[in-house]
Amino acid sequence: LEIARALMHNPQILFLDEPTLGLDPQTRAHIWDYILDLRRKYNITVFLTTHYMDEAEKLCNRVAIIDHGKIVAMDSPENLITSLSGDIIYIKLQNIDGRVREYAEHLVYEHFASSYKILDSNTIALNVYYASKALPVIFEKANISGIKILEVKYTQPSLGDVFLYYTGRELRDEEGSWKDMVRVRMMRRGRFH
Repeated sequence: LEIARALMHNPQILFLDEPTLGLDPQTRAHIWDYILDLRRKYNITVFLTTHYMDEAEKLCNRVAIIDHGKIVAMDSPENLITSLSGDIIYIKLQNIDGRVREYAEHLVYEHFASSYKILDSNTIALNVYYASKALPVIFEKANISGIKILEVKYTQPSLGDVFLYYTGRELRDEEGSWKDMVRVRMMRRGRFH
């Protein structure tokens, strides 16, 4: 209803604030199709805020990642994803007293990773060209340095990985559960008293 109400005056620009929050997957897919159809048929510019990276990847021509009120990255979803070339390896290390940066920089210096990001005091995200070739070297270098690796996972980059890489943390509601967030949003819109 809110989308229909916003379209009654044939706008050139449409602002949608998390239009699929709390919807079931089928309704969500219908809303996506509708938004794409609006863009094609009526040439409407759509500004969309979302916490769903798959939604941003499907609907947006251009994505801005905002962290603490500042744009930290902005480009097409494809360009943002390819900016993290190759694979991403997440390494959780045993507490090594501030040597996380030293270990990550060594891997980049020795050309086993193209770049890195420290996500927290003991977790690193490494950009590598081929995870299958880099992983044995990463374990070997850790062993030589006396660093204990607690957990490793790797993936080809997604928009979610791009968000994590640029902000250093996963999307999550820092002010309570998702139910609390929905309740607050509905109260703001005058649906709860």
